[in-house]
Amino acid sequence: MIRIAHDFWRSNGFLWRATRIIIAVCVVLLTLIMAFEDKLIYFPTKYPDGVWALPDARPARGETFPQIEDCHFVASDGVKLHGWYCSPLLSEAGGSVPVAAEMVLLWLHGNAGNISHRYEMIRAMMKLPVRVFIIDYRGYGKSEGKPTERGLYLDARAAWDYLVNQRGVSPDRIVIFGKSLGGVPAIDLATKVEPAGLIVQSSFTSASDMAASLLPFFPGALLQTKMDSVSKIQNVHCPKLFIHSPADEVVPYVLGRRLFEAAPEPKEFYDVKGSPHNSTYLIGGKPYFEALRRFLHSCLKPADPGNGLR
Repeated sequence: MIRIAHDFWRSNGFLWRATRIIIAVCVVLLTLIMAFEDKLIYFPTKYPDGVWALPDARPARGETFPQIEDCHFVASDGVKLHGWYCSPLLSEAGGSVPVAAEMVLLWLHGNAGNISHRYEMIRAMMKLPVRVFIIDYRGYGKSEGKPTERGLYLDARAAWDYLVNQRGVSPDRIVIFGKSLGGVPAIDLATKVEPAGLIVQSSFTSASDMAASLLPFFPGALLQTKMDSVSKIQNVHCPKLFIHSPADEVVPYVLGRRLFEAAPEPKEFYDVKGSPHNSTYLIGGKPYFEALRRFLHSCLKPADPGNGLR
């Protein structure tokens, strides 16, 4: 049998050379993907790049807009992080007045840009009303360091600790919101703390499942990055809202559904029809924000006089 195979390859020199070239190319591609794995996952925009010059014009009377406070805090490994604490204000004749908001949304964003690119959606959320604490992971915006999977988890926990310990926000007033890549640290955080609720939007089950979708030829077992949300979500017992669009061209809808199906009750799924990955709130419009409002309201428990929002 060995002799037959040897004679076959000798008599088919071109085929043998072509096969060796294909194998070599595959090995090189696999090596490059493994070597630059993080570069294929994280696409941070560092300050001063971004949209940091916020609108100066006073909103029209009756409009709700965010009062933005710069927040600086430190992860457990010493990395300095930055975020925005956004409180809703109502524009009135001669000035603006605070809008009462009983819940805080801890927003963990996607893999590209920085918090400044989320301003328009932050502003839209002020109408719910809700306070929003959105952070930049290490390596993004004004945060120090370099993004890694472990870093995502440390940064999310640091944001939680900042809200609870420095701002005095009660855990039962915090809903964690993870969008796309942000669903990974959001789910991980929800296994370690007791939030009022968890919102997972346009996210996925694991890094290997995403790799199989984007790079079908790549063996997912070779990835150092795990992002195993599908296993972790089974240990999240707070109320959960999953949002996804069948038209999502980045994160397959089937992965969002699979993540939902793996989650224990209480949970609900909200479809946003016809929306690309980065247009969910635009395409979803008023019904989308109504779904958020209903979920936030369902997570609200009677206030504890000893815990206030600052």
